[in-house]
Amino acid sequence: MILQILQRTPPWVFILFAVLLVVGVLQVRPRELGRTRVALMPSIFLPLSMWGIWSAFGPSALAYGGWLAGIGVALLLNRHARLPRQVSYSDHARLFRVEGSWIPLAMMMAIFFTRYAIAVATAMQPALKDMPAFAAAVGFAYGLFSGSFLARSLRILGSAAAPRSAEARP
Repeated sequence: MILQILQRTPPWVFILFAVLLVVGVLQVRPRELGRTRVALMPSIFLPLSMWGIWSAFGPSALAYGGWLAGIGVALLLNRHARLPRQVSYSDHARLFRVEGSWIPLAMMMAIFFTRYAIAVATAMQPALKDMPAFAAAVGFAYGLFSGSFLARSLRILGSAAAPRSAEARP
């Protein structure tokens, strides 16, 4: 059955997986980023997660409510986790120095595999699309994952406002 699922998967899905893998691995090393690059990940993943909800459930209030709740939980969790921990901002260069982390790769893979599993599950069991609890849970998962990128970006951008552009407080 797994082989049949993989055989019926469009080729672009495998290309997307490879691209996400490469982009995620690049997040492991420390790097310097401008404001635009800091905002790039949530700018990509938030709309993609909304599209994922729309493509699976259409205009479902429960799915989008779950999505908003997931984003809220991601923001709350990162308020306590404070990730990334090592962030500094250079006023002169107008760049953020961010520690490397495996977390962005893990989040990208979580989003990818969640989206893939939902597409497979709803293709095999179309009735799932009509289950309110399923729609809310999927929306929540998408919001949690993509909201993590938003929370991370807000943490990085917030380091520019830190006194003396020092390291973000742990």
